[in-house]
Amino acid sequence: MGLFDKVKAGAEQAASSAQKQAQTVATKRELSQAYSDLGKTAFGLVDRGELSHGDLTAGVDHIRELQARLSGEGAAGESAASAEHGSDGEADIVE
Repeated sequence: MGLFDKVKAGAEQAASSAQKQAQTVATKRELSQAYSDLGKTAFGLVDRGELSHGDLTAGVDHIRELQARLSGEGAAGESAASAEHGSDGEADIVE
């Protein structure tokens, strides 16, 4: 096997490894988004009183505290967000 063949084989192996790593990162990102979506749904259900469980209480309270902090930062930003998203009585979930 010549030097060129060795370099080519090494490059192919590196490309394959990089592709596998990229797929793993993409899958982890998708999993994280799925958890986020589920959490937002669960928060909305708890906030509307449609779901209740003791294990959710601390997380829901923490989200409400963070939302209160954000809403206290400026009424102008809040009124702009309300105008943009409408006031439908649903919990505002900030991303």
